[in-house]
Amino acid sequence: MTGRFGLPRGSEGAPEHGAPSWPGPGRSLLVRVRRSARRFARRIARPFSGLSSNLSPGARSLAGQVFALQAVLVLVLITAAATALFFQARYDSQRDARNRSLAAAEAFANAPGLPAALGSPDPTARLQPLAEGARRGSGVDFVAVMNTDGIRYTDSRPELIGKRSTGDLSRAVAGHAFTETFKGKPSDVVRAVVPVRDSSGTVVGLVATGIEVANVGDVVEGQLPLLLGAAAGALLLGTGGAALVSRRLRRQTRGLGEAEMTRMNEHHEAVLHAVREGVLIIDTEGRVVLANDEARRLLDLPADAEQRHVGDLGLDPRTAALLVSGRVATDEVHRAGGRLLAVNVRPTKPYGGRPSGTVTTLRDSTELAALSGRAAVARDRLQLLYDAGVRIGTTLDVVRTAEELSEVAVPRFADFVTVELLEPVLRGEEPSLGTHTEMRRAAMSGVRVDSPLQPVGDTIRFVVPTAPMAAALDAGRAVLAADLASAFGWRAQDHEGTRVALEYGLHSLISVPLQARGVVLGMANFWRADTPEPFDEEDLSFAEELAARAAVSIDNARRFTREHAVAVTLQRSLLPRVLPDLDSVDVAFRYLPAKAGVGGDWFDVIPLAGARVALVVGDVVGHGVHAAATMGRLRTAVHNFSTLDLPPDELLGHLDELIDRIDQDESAGDDRAGEGESSSVTGATCLYAVYDPVSGRCAMASAGHPGPALVGPDGLVRFPELPIGLPLGVGGMPFEAVELDLPEASRLVLFTDGLLEDRDRDFDSGLALLTETLARPDRSPDQACADVLAALLFPSPSDDIALLIADTRRLPANRIAEWEVLPDPADVSRVRRAGAAQLAAWGLEGISFTAELILSELITNAIRYGSPPIRVRLLRDRVLICEISDGSSTSPHLRYAATTDEGGRGLFLVAQYAVRWGTRYTDRGKVIWAELPLSDGTEPAPPTLLDLDALEDLAW
Repeated sequence: MTGRFGLPRGSEGAPEHGAPSWPGPGRSLLVRVRRSARRFARRIARPFSGLSSNLSPGARSLAGQVFALQAVLVLVLITAAATALFFQARYDSQRDARNRSLAAAEAFANAPGLPAALGSPDPTARLQPLAEGARRGSGVDFVAVMNTDGIRYTDSRPELIGKRSTGDLSRAVAGHAFTETFKGKPSDVVRAVVPVRDSSGTVVGLVATGIEVANVGDVVEGQLPLLLGAAAGALLLGTGGAALVSRRLRRQTRGLGEAEMTRMNEHHEAVLHAVREGVLIIDTEGRVVLANDEARRLLDLPADAEQRHVGDLGLDPRTAALLVSGRVATDEVHRAGGRLLAVNVRPTKPYGGRPSGTVTTLRDSTELAALSGRAAVARDRLQLLYDAGVRIGTTLDVVRTAEELSEVAVPRFADFVTVELLEPVLRGEEPSLGTHTEMRRAAMSGVRVDSPLQPVGDTIRFVVPTAPMAAALDAGRAVLAADLASAFGWRAQDHEGTRVALEYGLHSLISVPLQARGVVLGMANFWRADTPEPFDEEDLSFAEELAARAAVSIDNARRFTREHAVAVTLQRSLLPRVLPDLDSVDVAFRYLPAKAGVGGDWFDVIPLAGARVALVVGDVVGHGVHAAATMGRLRTAVHNFSTLDLPPDELLGHLDELIDRIDQDESAGDDRAGEGESSSVTGATCLYAVYDPVSGRCAMASAGHPGPALVGPDGLVRFPELPIGLPLGVGGMPFEAVELDLPEASRLVLFTDGLLEDRDRDFDSGLALLTETLARPDRSPDQACADVLAALLFPSPSDDIALLIADTRRLPANRIAEWEVLPDPADVSRVRRAGAAQLAAWGLEGISFTAELILSELITNAIRYGSPPIRVRLLRDRVLICEISDGSSTSPHLRYAATTDEGGRGLFLVAQYAVRWGTRYTDRGKVIWAELPLSDGTEPAPPTLLDLDALEDLAW
């Protein structure tokens, strides 16, 4: 048995009506359609293989790409149309199947006698033949009659009779007919379910009819040859048309590809619109073929210039003659309106047998000249900024930095430059915030010596808020007064002064505040007088840049000035302000702090017992406050050790140990505090010399310091050989002292290395120059100091300079008295009487009693507690010096004696009557000394205070 659409029917192929799945064919309709379409596409593609092979040489050309694009578009459109027709046919077939199923079900459900048959004892026997007849007559695949519970009374498959049909039948039971596409195994069906009503309208049964989806698809597949044939015809027509269009385009584009066509278009656009040269293409008849934008602008061509003759464009006759002549020209200058054009003419390359024309390029030489001028100005400005960076701030002096700013801008930027600074800035102090109305002129430079501007040193006041200077300070930026004649605020500030300035020729001004870290330091004013062009906006930005660079240098100089002043103040407070007035030496000195930073150089003159004097010069490595503080500590330590009257080598040894101990303590403190910079004093040098005017001998030792210069009475300068020990704080090695016998009227010169060497001179060259200067005779120590500095001083020394010159004197023999003392207490009275006689000879009877008392006590102590030899020496200097020496190293100690003690009051009496007293040790014992004033109750004249500032001014 076959179905309505010719498909074989059987127990395997018939669907279970009303079940969720239906039996069907092994392949779906969509798979068959796809395979048929692929076979059809291969058949259709064969006729175009020859055409594709013909176009393959130009596949990369623009024509080939256009053909490929059109062919793809045609294929896509035809495929889309065929697919749409297929789905439309399928939809129509399914709709027809629903309609026929519903019509068959309605007809059978409304057949007369059907409700009665459903109510009979055996509905299947009565209805099965009728249902089969109806199925064959209506062309559906099945007709099933069911009760309201879905139990089949009839079916095309007898084995399903009596079984319940699956699916949702509630709508039909409720009295509503419906159609649906039921999907299931082995195939899908389109079925309709209609209720059966009795005479009262009650639903007493259901009728279901349907057609298999596979049978519906057979109808669609039967229409595929027609659809594919129509698609093939459309594809042939569309591809053929695309091939004809591509061949035509290929001939016109000469086979060029997309990249070549794009590049040609870009070049064309660049020539027409981008280049700064005018381009004209002129044919052999003198007509303009092409003119780019720049050519239209330079020649002032009309909008319709193309295809017009050159002679009709209103060009200069000489230029028009050149353009139509066809001759070659290179950079010929032609006038076009107010421009000078550089014209170049070249013939074009012949093409396709056509005669060649000419191509003309035009350049505006006037604009090129102006552009070159602007480039030159910009280059000069950049060079000026570079020079400013090199020349401004070469020193750390505030005024000099301001002068460098004024000098670098004249005459390359301005004719006159004035720089005003705030008073605190000049002193190195931090300027205050707020409005500033007064400044002091610190620098001025100009192209002429005479100037109507206020001189350096004057106070400049800004009293008119609208004046350029006051406006710049208020705004915090540069202010331009291009025409001073119309700058009423400036003129109102000083009517008479501005009138003179205008008559002088000043006509343009830029005022720029000097600011660093947001703080105003001063003002820079740039003036033009001889330069006819006024300042403009570009000059304004340049002036701001120049002033900003200078302000940083001025601020650095200000901060250095402040630190330098603090260090100088500290160092001067630590240097000796009073030198003792001694008969043994005539001393003069100079001390100059470095301009780049105060160092740690120092000097000292220390009176010692026995009319001796210690001369000290030292140097601390480094600069600044730390170096100055270290110098003060070393000087204090030297003073303390000198009171012990130690030999020079021993004193330096104790000083070295002290510094080493201080370094250890401070290093431990720095580690605990986490400081990055150590405060150690390692690297200090010192020269310590002791001169004895009685013997004329000088003992000295050096801790890394240069030795002194010795000038003999004959003017011969020599440098004694002196063992140079390690600097202080290095430790580990003892120091060695030497003794020199100095002739009468010898001169000792002690100095630091800053006097001799600097960046431009080595130590040996400085030593030779010092020798030459010291060899000049008949000069006092003060004159010698001045001559040495005049000969050796650097303009800006990088290190401190300490110079100490001492003329030595011998104590005359008639002012010295010596006696040997026997180790017998009875000899004390003899020496006492001899001393009294010597005092009477010197005219010192007024202090004879005090001197005899001191001699008696000290000699008695030497006899009782000392050891021979015992000697007594009296020295008449500015004081009377009593010295008692013995061979013992036992040192006496001052103490208070009880009322019951028989002794212990001698040293107490000595301390009461003597100005000073003490003990010093020698190689063979000790010396106890005491000093008494020469007149009873008469004090020597007070020492003269030394003015370090005045000495520094003399040196500079």
